[in-house]
Amino acid sequence: MWKYIKKYLHIAILAALFMMGEVLMDLIQPGIMSRIVDEGVLGINNNGIGDMHLILTLGFTMIGLVLFGGLCGSMNNVFVHMSSQNIGNEMRKDCFRRIMTFSFPQMDRFGTGSLVTRVTNDITQVQNFVAQFVRGMIRTTMLMAGSIFFMFRLNHRFGLIVLCAFPFILGCMIFCLYKAGPLLPKLQNQLDQINGILQEDVSGIRIIKACVREIYEKLRFGKANDDLIKTQLRVLVIFAFMNPVMNALMYIVVVIILLAGSYQVKENTTTPGVIMAAITYTTQLLNAILMLVMLFQNISKGITSWKRVKEVLHSQPDLKDGNSDENTSVRGKVEFRNVSFAFPGTEQTVLKNINLTINPGEVVAVMGATGCGKTALVSLIPRFYDVTGGAVLVDGVDVREYKQKDLRNKIAIALQKSELFSVSIKENISWGKPDAGNESILKAAGIAQADDFIQSTPNGYDTPVAERGMSLSGGQKQRISIARAILKDAEILIFDDSTSALDLKTEANLYAALREARPESTRILIAQRIASVRLADRIVVLNNGSIEACGTHAELMQSCKTYQDIYHSQIGNEGESYE
Repeated sequence: MWKYIKKYLHIAILAALFMMGEVLMDLIQPGIMSRIVDEGVLGINNNGIGDMHLILTLGFTMIGLVLFGGLCGSMNNVFVHMSSQNIGNEMRKDCFRRIMTFSFPQMDRFGTGSLVTRVTNDITQVQNFVAQFVRGMIRTTMLMAGSIFFMFRLNHRFGLIVLCAFPFILGCMIFCLYKAGPLLPKLQNQLDQINGILQEDVSGIRIIKACVREIYEKLRFGKANDDLIKTQLRVLVIFAFMNPVMNALMYIVVVIILLAGSYQVKENTTTPGVIMAAITYTTQLLNAILMLVMLFQNISKGITSWKRVKEVLHSQPDLKDGNSDENTSVRGKVEFRNVSFAFPGTEQTVLKNINLTINPGEVVAVMGATGCGKTALVSLIPRFYDVTGGAVLVDGVDVREYKQKDLRNKIAIALQKSELFSVSIKENISWGKPDAGNESILKAAGIAQADDFIQSTPNGYDTPVAERGMSLSGGQKQRISIARAILKDAEILIFDDSTSALDLKTEANLYAALREARPESTRILIAQRIASVRLADRIVVLNNGSIEACGTHAELMQSCKTYQDIYHSQIGNEGESYE
């Protein structure tokens, strides 16, 4: 945390100095009040005759000190918030930058809900921890030390009485913190679960309503929320127990001071003003201790949150950049050499001994049953995951040797599940190429068969897209995603079942326009429909993670049983379109 604190240390020091000024004013006033009572009111040193001039002089002095202390407190608040908010701002930005470097497996390990909690709630807790430490720790430390110091200056016996109560107070604090400590990480993990459920349900609200699962999701969210409240209540009950115990101990101290003071007044060894000042210092000490209790709560939460934030900040990307020069003589060639792959954290092999070469400008389609490894296969090309065996080469270079930015600049991907952002249609299309001109955007949209429906929207290409593209149909979202991939002008185009929501005519027009506009690009198509792949240069049939066959449509119809089964299963609905 020092990395962030040192940048704003000068502001924190100013805050600390102003806090010292505020506390010092608080510590001086009981002594002045003692003089007002003893000398001004009771006239102890003047034969019982009061001194109004002294009362007014010391009274106005106290008012001045109070005003100065208030100014110091206000300035302390300003500088405390300046330092804590800036520290939180830097931390939040660094967390987000780190998350942007995470690989897919790292994102899966943390979980979306957990990352949201860490970047929002946890960093807010760290901000509060810094603010409380700068403000609260200095105030409580000075009040406690100062109160005891001035108590000893007033009367040694009163100071000893307060010191004797300290072991009991300290023991109560340690006990409560010991009990509450293990519950704080559990509390944050339960908050992760709630955020995860909320994120899932909000993004999947259409499916929930379509399946009439609102009641189930309400119960699921309610159970998670109930668990959070139970844990939170346990923490609050522990600390709620601490406050009355502390109050009881300190009021016992006040009673003992009054009792001891009454004897000393009779013995003429102390004065009522001194007793009053001692009680005021005891009250200040009590407030400092109660404040310390609250401070330890916030510090405990802040440390727990900092550990969670630190996990994000200290996580190194699983995928390291290589050092290879991207300039190669070949453009758009992809090779799989004895590739095997299993998703991180699982033992099930998804791809087994894949050997495949895709030449520049070639159109290769990949087909197979659900779960056979089609998406896993193409995810290895932009290095979303690393192979567990063998190698994937792009333009003759192992993808692990590339800088990730250089590798992914060579590749454009359109996914089945279209990810759109809450910006205009134009900005969504130019997401992969922000500096693209209007003419290029219009051309890409035309190839993707998206121009007609975009022009029919109220503001055309400037029409804003709702969150997660909810204002568009599935086919419209897919065409915008395809336009985005086309605009990128990459050497390798990957369509991962990205035309599944398009009708056959629109899909055919798309591929024809793409073939005419980008004949030099290598295209890899994943599809479930024969009509989508039959014109490809080659069709790869995957079966249980292995290549069963590879050839043209005509060749596979003669030699591949799996391909024949797919063809015959679709011929009832689409057979006329194939011939």
